[in-house]
Amino acid sequence: MAATTVSASLKAASLVQPKVNAASLKAAPVSQAFGLKAASSKVSCSLEENVRGFVQKAADAGKAAALALASSALVVSAAQAEAPRLTFDELQSLTYSEVKGSGIANQCPIIAGGVDGFAFKSGKYQITKMCLEPTSFTVKAESQFKGQGEEFQKTKLMTRLTYTLDEIEGPLEVSGDNIKFTEVDGIDYAAVTVQLSGGERVPFLFTIKELVASGTPDSFGGSFLVPSYRGATFLDPKGRGGSQGYDTAVALPAGGFGDVDALQKENQKSYKALNGNITFSVAKSNVETGEIGGVFTSVQPSDTDMGAKVPKDVKIQGIWYAQVN
Repeated sequence: MAATTVSASLKAASLVQPKVNAASLKAAPVSQAFGLKAASSKVSCSLEENVRGFVQKAADAGKAAALALASSALVVSAAQAEAPRLTFDELQSLTYSEVKGSGIANQCPIIAGGVDGFAFKSGKYQITKMCLEPTSFTVKAESQFKGQGEEFQKTKLMTRLTYTLDEIEGPLEVSGDNIKFTEVDGIDYAAVTVQLSGGERVPFLFTIKELVASGTPDSFGGSFLVPSYRGATFLDPKGRGGSQGYDTAVALPAGGFGDVDALQKENQKSYKALNGNITFSVAKSNVETGEIGGVFTSVQPSDTDMGAKVPKDVKIQGIWYAQVN
């Protein structure tokens, strides 16, 4: 009875199933058999065109960004090169953000109003806030042209804008047409390095330490002390120093080849101070505000590498400013 029921249900199911044409199944693609449509070749072409367009747009955007960056850099450099000259009161009113990166911190103040020349009467005064800003560095060296000897040559500044002396002070005596200034304290030295046209670099210590300047307002000056560029505790690449380190180079026996004349300067370190000379000229003064300023020319020796090299003469020209109390 059960077997008869099962066979009857199977016959009914076979009658319900639709008939499939074998010829049409073979002719139809597999993708259509699963309900999918074949992808057109235009899709790959359009995708490639989109990628090319994106790359081109990215390249154009990169060029535009680079151009904008270069333009901004030129604007910034031009702004730094053309930093405005300000008076002392205007400098004091600036904030840190306004001074940062502008080049103003390396400039001396200018005098507003006043008269040309020196207008202070005879008496004893105190110089404060004295500032020396170099505008030109030249080094005396062999000329590039044969038979012309030594001459002061133009140089390229290798130091950042940190070479201005500031906050210098000392007594000033005025007696008729004569004046005398004695440097006592302040930020009176700055390490500077310049490069000659041939590639040689010349380091030196720009300073007016222990200056005693006297003369007329149109031309007063004197000598000053130029300390060693390196201190006594500095060690050279071979471990030699003035107050510490080796007496001779490593692997050279003491009393033998280490003390020959050719190596004596290298072994015997010297950090003694040398002398320089500077001349000031008063260009403008303002008695009401107690300000004075002008130009200066200084000639001083360069670094000697602690006695191993012959110093070169460095000529420094620039402007100066001070307050007279």
